Amino acid sequence: MWKDGLSAMSADKFDIAAIDRVKPVLLAGPTASGKSALALDLARHLGGPIINADALQVYSDWRVLTARPGPEDIAAWPHVLYGHVSGETPYSVGNWLRDLKPLLRDANNPPVIVGGTGLYFTALTDGLADIPQTPPEVRARADDRLQEKGPAAMLAELDAATAARIDPQNPVRIQRAWEVLETTGRGLAEWQDATEPGLLPLDRVTPLVLNAPKAWLTPRIAGRFDAMIAGGALDEARANADTWHADLPSAKAIGAAELIAHVRGTLDLEAAREASVILTRQYAKRQRSWFRSRMKDWHWIEAADL
Repeated sequence: MWKDGLSAMSADKFDIAAIDRVKPVLLAGPTASGKSALALDLARHLGGPIINADALQVYSDWRVLTARPGPEDIAAWPHVLYGHVSGETPYSVGNWLRDLKPLLRDANNPPVIVGGTGLYFTALTDGLADIPQTPPEVRARADDRLQEKGPAAMLAELDAATAARIDPQNPVRIQRAWEVLETTGRGLAEWQDATEPGLLPLDRVTPLVLNAPKAWLTPRIAGRFDAMIAGGALDEARANADTWHADLPSAKAIGAAELIAHVRGTLDLEAAREASVILTRQYAKRQRSWFRSRMKDWHWIEAADL
């Protein structure tokens, strides 16, 4: 368990002044929990940039729908690795680590690294296996196999060590593990066991997690989606409608498929809203599960008390 000035704070009070101004801050939390606002306050305290650690906010084509910081926030403080990738371009946690590494060189202005993608944080603190990229022909075979046979069949073809670590309800992770085995002849678990140390181990950072219970977060999720609609999410959907398809890397943005269906005339807005809110709640549940499982040694903050 890491310790610093935060250990002196009471459980129900978070004081930014207690944050070490020498170490980078990692700020994780589920969607709609208030991470962006807290990140801005923390960045002003540390003096460094805000760096994105959300796998969907890297894409350029869904700013409003992925809750990327808006123009006012960008003007108020440096934000990095937001919207810098085309929606047609695959972008992995390995890509993110490579883009992040040069941003960690300024020791005088430590960054706030904020997001909801637990895998990004785990790779940053614990390390990531240096797995060769999947060739296009292997990716195509994997896509076809997933569509024809389903994730359960692909899971059954993995080595036992990898299969034991994979969430059987996560087809993206199953496909990734299948691609690794097909490409390299080595199971993903074997690659992970040979992992080098992370760029920022926990003892070199201030790691924070926002605790956002379901009862508190659920109405915020619904309210935020309504704010997205009012703030231009439908305009984004109209701008993307002609070229959008479900295989785009950025198509995983929650609500994208539903809003595209609405602007194409196949789904009414209320049904699109309801489906999107449900999907967001399910995503938040998965995030909270990841944080509880993988971030026990982080400092937990009650989001409702901020």
